[in-house]
Amino acid sequence: MFGNTTPPKGRYGVYVPYVLLLADFVVLNAVMLVVLFLNAPLEGHTLRTLVVIANAAYMAVVRMALPLRRERAIHMDRLVVRSLQMVLLHAVFFFAIIAFLEVDNVPWEDYAEFYVAFAVMLPLSWIVTRLALKALRRRGRNYVNVIIIGYGDTAARLADALQQDPGYGYRIAGFFDRCPPENSGSGCFLGTIDNLDAYLNTHPVNEIYYTLDDGGDEDTMQAVVRLADERMLSFYYVPPLSHTVARTFHLATIGTLPILAAHNNPLDNPVNRGVKRTFDLVVASVAMIFSPFVFIPVAIAIKASSPGPVLFRQRRTGYRGNEFTCLKFRTMRVNADADRSQATADDPRKTRVGDFLRRTSIDELPQLINVLRGEMSLVGPRPHMVRHTADYSRLIERYMLRHVIKPGITGWAQVTGYRGATSELWQMEGRVEKDVWYIENWSLMLDVKIIVRTVSNAIRGEENAY
Repeated sequence: MFGNTTPPKGRYGVYVPYVLLLADFVVLNAVMLVVLFLNAPLEGHTLRTLVVIANAAYMAVVRMALPLRRERAIHMDRLVVRSLQMVLLHAVFFFAIIAFLEVDNVPWEDYAEFYVAFAVMLPLSWIVTRLALKALRRRGRNYVNVIIIGYGDTAARLADALQQDPGYGYRIAGFFDRCPPENSGSGCFLGTIDNLDAYLNTHPVNEIYYTLDDGGDEDTMQAVVRLADERMLSFYYVPPLSHTVARTFHLATIGTLPILAAHNNPLDNPVNRGVKRTFDLVVASVAMIFSPFVFIPVAIAIKASSPGPVLFRQRRTGYRGNEFTCLKFRTMRVNADADRSQATADDPRKTRVGDFLRRTSIDELPQLINVLRGEMSLVGPRPHMVRHTADYSRLIERYMLRHVIKPGITGWAQVTGYRGATSELWQMEGRVEKDVWYIENWSLMLDVKIIVRTVSNAIRGEENAY
């Protein structure tokens, strides 16, 4: 992607958010008309009045959608949560207008059916349109040309983030810096900042990302901002934060001074903790009702494969560093190294049945009991052996932050490429970074997304599942 100077197709996606909003109005009107026609027919005047009110109410909340629709890199769970928020706020405006106009000849059951259908169809519409837009961008349409000011670690991490998913639609033309770096022969270094003006005159650029740490020298940034303003380009400042600072920040102000404020852990909120615990109990209870259909044949297979207990019990580190007994189906022959050594791809300790259980993640199902006991959650950082906790807490910064919430049967790290053994330190560092991101960005929809991806990965099979 580096060095591509093809002009962006279309007008830099200016109209995309409005096309997506038009799709929202189509969904809104289609749901209303279908629900009302399926019920007792209404007079033409009443039907037209309700349609007008419904559209007016959506216009009142449409500002919630526009900023999100302009974002290119966004998780689906955030889309779903925002769309449901819009349905709820739409209902507030809708019924306020209904009460003001005294429209009282429609049964409340019809309104209830409408909002149930709308709460299903709007998030579904947002997901479908988002996937369609990402597919379009992967085909080379609706992309933006980006240049990055800086050639250091922050710039490299930014480039990785922008190109993490081709569906985001970012094309990095290259990098500028104060001085040519020693390794500038790769072709992605475009020149010094003195050459930026000339480059912008001859190449299509849509966004500029500034990653330099000026150390009190503001002249360079001011010069770049001025060039961006003159050409009406989007300018973004990327602070040179360490990769261990995985927090999400939001911009606040004190007077006229901008500051970056760190978001709190969402699960510090007792309401959020209650929602997560209720979700855990409901899902785990339902799963346990049907568990005999899996647990009984698995238990028989384990006993037939090798002598020893059906369940493997291991002390692991849990919430706030407290130890607990983690349950799993036994997948290995009884051995003295079970509490010291992680399983490997061709581990001779594994039984044939155990290998299958590991690859399908069935061996983790007894941890539903840990969930019901309150020792674990369905989703969270995976609990590690006590010995590993002691080792990694000395080697990895912010490692113990994994334990500010309950450990999980599955987690964000496991569904984003960090499942399995961690023979290298960088693998555990990556897992910790993913776990901390999950903690600081928790939502119920994110938990649902992780569970769905876990089940999907188990069905397809995973390379690191051993």
